[in-house]
Amino acid sequence: MRAPAPAWAADLNDETMELARATLGGALKDVFARVGEVQLWVERDQVADALRLLRDTPGLEYQQLMEIAGVDYPERPERFEVVYCLLSLTRNHRVHVHVTTDEDQPVPSVTGLWPVAGWLEREVFDLFGVVFVGNRDLRRILTDYGFSGHPLRKDFPLTGYVEMRYSEEDKRVVYQPVSLQQDFRNFDFMSPWEGGAYVLPGDEKGGALPQAKGAYTPVTADQVQKAGATAAPSIAPAGTSGSYAKGTNPPGGPDSGNRPADPAVIPSKGQGQNQ
Repeated sequence: MRAPAPAWAADLNDETMELARATLGGALKDVFARVGEVQLWVERDQVADALRLLRDTPGLEYQQLMEIAGVDYPERPERFEVVYCLLSLTRNHRVHVHVTTDEDQPVPSVTGLWPVAGWLEREVFDLFGVVFVGNRDLRRILTDYGFSGHPLRKDFPLTGYVEMRYSEEDKRVVYQPVSLQQDFRNFDFMSPWEGGAYVLPGDEKGGALPQAKGAYTPVTADQVQKAGATAAPSIAPAGTSGSYAKGTNPPGGPDSGNRPADPAVIPSKGQGQNQ
């Protein structure tokens, strides 16, 4: 029985790169480790054979295709990178296989190695426009059937080319040119606690001016100050048993004769205090 895979396999990078050079041969353009993971750059037309060798060669054994990602660099002659993310379950190790292409050059499909690649290749085709030759079901998977363009390309406009909406007149979903200009939208970056110097929809009906900064109050600060100054002074009620405890009982009050001049408080054992 094979020993379990190590918990952390970053120390396998050096031997993985050496074995990949010996196994892939001329199909390998470059290999290096970056951010703790091995990157293999292979020829586009040999990517299927290279991935088969990475899967079946003892010592490499990358059994699972975890993801196919796309990257767009418009300034490059071959602007697209297609990245295959592989995982070895027996070695607990990952590698990234990179190929480059453009709008016209197709990439060989790897659906014969991993059937799940059909879905992943469709996603890259839909979002970037990369064509995979050999994929029997290469069609859009995330956008609509009538979608125009590929939304993850760097030159794709933020608003798209057309917008979809439901038409009450036609009683169906219709497509029309985009009317919202994303680059010229107005954004309010002011604090909502301070308030903005603008009139909200509906304020024009009352003819009121914008509210001043601060929390809303129906009166001004001057009105609050004047109201406090003209308030009638409070008069203390006549002395009661409660006022004695507060020290406000007037001389000669009902409790004045009951106050001891010099109370003698003698604690007793187990019976509280005796006066």
